[in-house]
Amino acid sequence: MPNFETVEVTTDLLIIGGGMAACGAAVEVSHWAKKHGLKVVLVDKAAMDRSGAVAQGLSAINLYLGLRDNENTVMDYVEYVKNDLMGVARDDLVYNIARHVDSTVHLFEKWGLPIWPKSEDDPFRVGPYQRGGRWQVMINGESYKIIVAEAAKNALNDCGAEIYERVFIVEPLLDGNRIAGAVGFSVREEKFYVFRAKAVLCAMGGCVGVFRPRSSGEGLGRSWYPPFSTGSSAYFTIKAGAEMTCQEVRFIPVRFKDAYGPVGAWFLLFKSTATNAFGEVYMQTNAAELDKWGKYAKVKPMPANLRNWLGMIDVSAGKGPIYMQTAEAIQRLAAKYEGDEKAFKKKMKHLEAEAWEDFLDMTISQALLWAACNIEPEKKESEIAAAEPYFIGSHSGASGAWVSGPEDVAPPEYFWGYANLTTVDGLFAAGDASGASSHKFSSGSHAEGRIAGKAACKYLVDKNPDLPNVDPAEIEALKERILRPFKVYEEHKDFSTAEEVNPYYIFPKQYKFRIQKLMDEYAGGWGSNFTTSKHLLEKGMEYLQMLKEDSEKLAARDLNELMRCWENIHRTWVAEAHMRTILFREETRWPGYYFRADFPSIDEENWEVFVNTKYDPKTGEWEVFKKDIIRL
Repeated sequence: MPNFETVEVTTDLLIIGGGMAACGAAVEVSHWAKKHGLKVVLVDKAAMDRSGAVAQGLSAINLYLGLRDNENTVMDYVEYVKNDLMGVARDDLVYNIARHVDSTVHLFEKWGLPIWPKSEDDPFRVGPYQRGGRWQVMINGESYKIIVAEAAKNALNDCGAEIYERVFIVEPLLDGNRIAGAVGFSVREEKFYVFRAKAVLCAMGGCVGVFRPRSSGEGLGRSWYPPFSTGSSAYFTIKAGAEMTCQEVRFIPVRFKDAYGPVGAWFLLFKSTATNAFGEVYMQTNAAELDKWGKYAKVKPMPANLRNWLGMIDVSAGKGPIYMQTAEAIQRLAAKYEGDEKAFKKKMKHLEAEAWEDFLDMTISQALLWAACNIEPEKKESEIAAAEPYFIGSHSGASGAWVSGPEDVAPPEYFWGYANLTTVDGLFAAGDASGASSHKFSSGSHAEGRIAGKAACKYLVDKNPDLPNVDPAEIEALKERILRPFKVYEEHKDFSTAEEVNPYYIFPKQYKFRIQKLMDEYAGGWGSNFTTSKHLLEKGMEYLQMLKEDSEKLAARDLNELMRCWENIHRTWVAEAHMRTILFREETRWPGYYFRADFPSIDEENWEVFVNTKYDPKTGEWEVFKKDIIRL
């Protein structure tokens, strides 16, 4: 078994993560840390240049209000987010992000991100940028994350901060109800890290891989959201004892089938339509279904889950495949140039280039799949399908920690001292780590990171806390537990002739197959048509407890497998939080994300509330309870 060196790092503020929220925190924190003499450490599982959900690039910024040009108001956005989540959203948190997000986008442009200028045929009459929709601005974003990360690293270097890359954070350290730091290990060297901190900002992304993916074989591991986002934010905050919210809210994006290419640009920029195999526009032919979902079905834009639901009805009725009519969209956009052959050909060539570039900017695999399937989007339609469920607080999902709102906006019930502070003293959350404030996307996550980072610095300056106490024996116990998969493998590897088959251990890949099968069949994955019930969930919970017992037998042969072991344990806790809350909410509020067969209708009278959970680190007990929705 490897002999790991223990490395202890002490700091005032520990930022965990390297994605958009962490980069936003880094930029903001550097100013206040330098001003007040605070030490800052950032730890990232990957490398910041290509870390997080924007790692591969992006073709649009999905949240920009345009306040300086009077394009929208902050309350316009609050209403949009609330309606898209069928009424379940924290107005105060959404408001706080929305009023600050434009300044973040202006920073991106200042740092060198190319934002498309307004074009002649842009349907929006004001503003300097070309929009793909009411809230989106188009970008050349293949280097989006590199640009944002460079600014973050420069800022951290300017305030004398330390950056640790390729270090996987596993567990929180606690001193009573106060965060005391975190422990983890290098995924490149035999080093066990102990980070002791007076405050911690958690921004480790969302969660992929809990449910069985549609991709298999050579596509195994392919997903819409980054596969390296494995629930570490939720695990960290849950294990710290933080109150969590919206753990029942999963997001299911409809994307181009098999390679998960985004459809947003096609709907918003290209004005494409989606049809069933018979050429019927299911948004029209299934419109009567919307009467069942009350006031939320009447808002514009229609909530994403209801758009999903109308397509799923046709799939269940045997009317699939579902197609994006790409050829029709491109022909329609070029139609006004017909009669001028030269102009028509030029426009068609431009639209074709944009169609491919949309994926080459951020989902290269989709362009490869089109090529492999002989699909020319200007000549042929392409299949779309609902993906497997994901847990994210930054897109159309809302799962994450229950955090304090801003002092000037939040009602008293939603404010406890500092913006984005969780219910654990000194622990802040941003991006996918914070809940009930969806639709922040990349720019909003960066802005929320700035908000949380500034609040964390204020917490440190106001309180001037001492370094929390950590029992050295506890650290040694955590080190033994975290490295145990090495020991399990070494002790039992010679029991069988085929190391993949051994009654004394389970490898992380095998474990992941088990949790994905379990969640798919019992918690409403794509294989069960996103449908579940009380009896299915209770049976799934029974099997999940058995799986948690088996997690003690996870085995690792190298550092990469050790990381995979702990990623799977993190996913398991996300799965448990999800099943507990989806079981508690006795209604179907988000058809198209999941359907409760035993409670098939929305119940505004009893369930227009948040469902929150809390795990007690001392007793190991869970609480699940309602929390009132308070509007601005």
